Amino acid sequence: MIIGVPREVKDHESRVGLVPHGVTALVEAGHEVVVQTRAGALSSLPDEDYIQAGARIVPTAADVWNAADIVIKVKEPQPSEYGYFRQGLTLFTYLHLAPLPELTAKLMESGVCSIAYETIQEDDGSLPLLTPMSEVAGRMSVQIGAQYLEAPNGGRGILLAGVPGVAPANVVILGGGVVGHSACKIAVGMGANVTVIDKNLNRLRELDDIYGGLITTLGSNHWTITESLKHADLVIGAVLIPGAAAPKLVKREMISLMKRGSVVVDVAIDQGGCFETAHATTHTDPVYFVDNVLHYCVSNMPAAVPHTSTYGLNNATLPYLMQLANKGPHAAIAANKALRLGVNTYKGKCTYPAVAEGQSIACTPIEELL
Repeated sequence: MIIGVPREVKDHESRVGLVPHGVTALVEAGHEVVVQTRAGALSSLPDEDYIQAGARIVPTAADVWNAADIVIKVKEPQPSEYGYFRQGLTLFTYLHLAPLPELTAKLMESGVCSIAYETIQEDDGSLPLLTPMSEVAGRMSVQIGAQYLEAPNGGRGILLAGVPGVAPANVVILGGGVVGHSACKIAVGMGANVTVIDKNLNRLRELDDIYGGLITTLGSNHWTITESLKHADLVIGAVLIPGAAAPKLVKREMISLMKRGSVVVDVAIDQGGCFETAHATTHTDPVYFVDNVLHYCVSNMPAAVPHTSTYGLNNATLPYLMQLANKGPHAAIAANKALRLGVNTYKGKCTYPAVAEGQSIACTPIEELL
């Protein structure tokens, strides 16, 4: 198999799909790895490291896409990359297709086998390839929120931890999963007053056991969200339905009730966002205001810390990539249920129910196509 690693083209996307030790593992298994020059530069991984690991460095993205049997990336292809799609190509990356009907259509039209990191799911319900970036984004969300609460950045001028005699900031986290728990760790560590809202009472019990009196846990409903937002300085959107568009838990009228200069960070923006007022932004232009509330909705947050993120992601993706390369995509998908759940398009069909439902298109079970 020829494994291709193109340089990412999404705005300020600094991560890379494969690190040098992954190249070595693939080459030792008898595969060829083709890497676009400077693909890893922004993750502090120079071409020389890839050459020493056994990769072949090529000058252009076309050289990678046209040569590869499997392309491994970090973020969903951008319009400039759609022309590389072709029958027989396997694409292994984050896709988040639910809010991206054009990309879904292009993948189907070309016959690409697209496998989404975020929908690979093990028998225990875990999402092993989404987890590391959720951990990064959750931790970052509080750092970023604290930064934008500073007055020069447009915020209320609130110090997250407060000081003796002055109350700390009120941080509300919508969702108690991997992102929410990661955000909670940092917010508690920084001394904020933290409230976690989730519909899963068992998850709230787990968080209560971990943090005890350091946090408040609330069952999720319209009333608790509305009342919590009225008092919040920072709100973290950490809601996930695997592969599907995020539910709009925060309505426009709720935003209007928030304090002037408060901040919302919508980590769920990859799946369309859980704030009705959210739209995807970039690292170049990350924020905007709605009703005097600052919104940060960057859809590739972990790219701001690419060295950490790239290694964390590769730790999770490499075992699955090795299966795809060693067995071939068709056989690997047939043999591994978790990988089958990762397939979003195959042989011109949409195979992931939540994507099909979100876009009102037909869904063909992957088992019927193998």
